[in-house]
Amino acid sequence: MITTNVENEYYKLQSEKESNARSYPRKFPLIIKKAKGTIITDTEGKEYYDCLAGAGTLALGHNHEVVTEAIKDVLEQQLPLHTLDLATPLKIEFMQEIFSILPEELRDSSKIQFCGPTGADGVEAAIKLVKNATKGKSILAFDGGYHGSTQATMAMSGNLSKKQHLQSLLPDVHFLPFPYEYRCPFGVGGEQTAKISAHYIEHLLDDCESGIAAPCGVIVETVQGEGGSVPANIQWLKELRRITAERGIPLIIDEVQSGIGRTGKMFSFEHAGIVPDVIVCSKAIGGSLPMSVVIYKEELDKWNPGAHTGTFRGNQMGMATGLATLKYIKENDVLENVKERSKQFFEFLNGLKNKYEVIGDVRGRGLMIGVEIVNPNGRKDQLGHYPQFGELTARIQERCFNNGLIIEVGGRRSAVLRFLPPLTITALEAAKVLAIFEKSVKEAVELMANPC
Repeated sequence: MITTNVENEYYKLQSEKESNARSYPRKFPLIIKKAKGTIITDTEGKEYYDCLAGAGTLALGHNHEVVTEAIKDVLEQQLPLHTLDLATPLKIEFMQEIFSILPEELRDSSKIQFCGPTGADGVEAAIKLVKNATKGKSILAFDGGYHGSTQATMAMSGNLSKKQHLQSLLPDVHFLPFPYEYRCPFGVGGEQTAKISAHYIEHLLDDCESGIAAPCGVIVETVQGEGGSVPANIQWLKELRRITAERGIPLIIDEVQSGIGRTGKMFSFEHAGIVPDVIVCSKAIGGSLPMSVVIYKEELDKWNPGAHTGTFRGNQMGMATGLATLKYIKENDVLENVKERSKQFFEFLNGLKNKYEVIGDVRGRGLMIGVEIVNPNGRKDQLGHYPQFGELTARIQERCFNNGLIIEVGGRRSAVLRFLPPLTITALEAAKVLAIFEKSVKEAVELMANPC
């Protein structure tokens, strides 16, 4: 915790002068002095393992050598820092590198739109794209999804608390049931969740009395991030692709958090062997600097010049760090490390689940992992699962922070502890993170049982 007069003054100033909308400082009251790899250090000299990693932005961790060298090269060569959408050799190389990591079916038949530097702007661009191309009206999204905090992206996100008092959100957005097996929306659970969801979606699209105007697109996360690290069933993703393809409905995959190696594949949809019509990327694709792009099948390229613009879509330094990061991931077996560390995390966390009744579910894909905390004293649902326990989740997060670990919460009732470490986290670092986590769970459970 903050103890020095200097830190107290920093934090006091932030609390007094920064917007009430600030969020992370409320959970992590520290002033960061420096950061390297998986470790951040505050002005007191205390170190923390960072398993938030810029909400997944820092694929290679803080200040990785290839990223800092890329920044130095841009400065030393006096490259322009911003070029709107004018071309530079660096931009062309970055584009070519992005195309090279696409599934083979897309490499020679896709186009790219550089957007403003946020994932939300990329999603906004994707919606404009499919509306122009199809002339459809409705957007189909999924409960539990999260696509950003602009008016339009909030309209397509499941979280009610952030949008229930806002007026004039994007109209004609309709929500479909996501195959959340642990909290099955149909009350059945297991693989039946995915089967029923797919059947429901197909029936809805074919029902002339569904009440939903012709959709211009379906947007989905293959792993719901802010929604609680909920992975979509692989067969369900295949079915969703079949259903949309047969009806000529563009499938938009939101890869903002799950893309660029986070799940053990360069793109999370690759686990299902499908090819979407539109891919939205941000966060890690900028190599720790702001960047957002939309990649899409060239037949959708029917919008007019200037249909989507943005002053910072020509962020050359972000292209340099993004290029360096993509190359490093490809050339240094980073995806293999993600798979190995994922196995390490899941084995340990599932062991904890067997030890602590408050851990209801461990899930995710790759290094996008969620631990759902439940209340063993509450009433079980139809599937025999205890209710979410947001209060205990917050206490565990607080104990983690006090013990030197930064992790985020998410999901319904903020009852899911989420791990998003750098993709380069080592086996030793992961072991230390998990040891801190177990200690923090134990302490939080004991504090809840004995509050005095």
